[in-house]
Amino acid sequence: MTPALLVAIYCVCIVASSLLGGLLPSLMRLTHTRLQLMMSGVGGLMLGIGLFHLLPHAVGGAVSLDRAIWWLMMGLLATFFLIRVFHGHSHAVVEPGCSPEAASGDEAASPTTPSHDHADHDHAHGPGHQHGHAGRTGKFGWIGIALGLSLHTALDGVALAASVLHDQQHSPTMVFWGFAVFLGVLLHKPLDSLSITSLMSAGGWPRRTQQFVNCAYALMCPVGAAIFFLGVAASPDQAVLVGCALAFAAGIFVCLSLSDLLPELQFHAHDRLKLTMALLLGVAVAYGIGYLEPAHVHHHSSVPPESHDDVKHHEHDHEHDHEHDHEHDHEHDH
Repeated sequence: MTPALLVAIYCVCIVASSLLGGLLPSLMRLTHTRLQLMMSGVGGLMLGIGLFHLLPHAVGGAVSLDRAIWWLMMGLLATFFLIRVFHGHSHAVVEPGCSPEAASGDEAASPTTPSHDHADHDHAHGPGHQHGHAGRTGKFGWIGIALGLSLHTALDGVALAASVLHDQQHSPTMVFWGFAVFLGVLLHKPLDSLSITSLMSAGGWPRRTQQFVNCAYALMCPVGAAIFFLGVAASPDQAVLVGCALAFAAGIFVCLSLSDLLPELQFHAHDRLKLTMALLLGVAVAYGIGYLEPAHVHHHSSVPPESHDDVKHHEHDHEHDHEHDHEHDHEHDH
């Protein structure tokens, strides 16, 4: 299987996952606790993928650790500014007819949220604080979030393509190249598409329009992957571009995961044990995926390929010098 074909298969699955996310409210009852458990589990998974897979794979070859850290920081800051400008990473289920004031607290995430949840929220932030989709639940309040999510979904496609290319180069016998990144993107997309469709539903948009927008959003991942493939395939600096893209993707994954996880420390005092266990499970799954990779993949990621030749050359020179010194000493004794 070629990298392009595998990425295409991955993208089809991710598009299906995004479309499914937009239909979640009609398929199951999304309580506040269920939504937070999903966010904690997927957040832990993405955090582990960013630090256990993307960053180690980025280092080595043509990309040094210092350079990888710089690209990680750029990915993290780029995602941070996308969220700040477009408010593009706020997961909540907003009911139709929900007012901006009602959407400002946890009860926007689920009309079935117990009253103590809202009390915990107000206690943590004060009575005047607004969180979630406040001020963005009007007729066109979904547009900014859709734009922000579409941009970082295109970057997810870049991360997916770069991960597949890296694994194909360093471990051609692997069954599924880039599987860790694929799994992280696959499980995170329903949460993003859910944010878009729930806001559109609250604004009174018809279901057909919601599905059209959700489909357009889902296709941004294949678009990002295709652009990266076209730009890298013929480039003589492919190794550098792939390494930098992996480090950039690591920053994206870390920022997205922490934007889901850190609010729990601020205003969700309930279900601490459940949410913590979901987080740890996500991290454990990310770490366990490493055992599906050949043992030498991480070794190649941390040691530049040319350094192996340098070591062998150094050992050969050392043996040659040792033999020369031994012969010289032997002649001297005679």
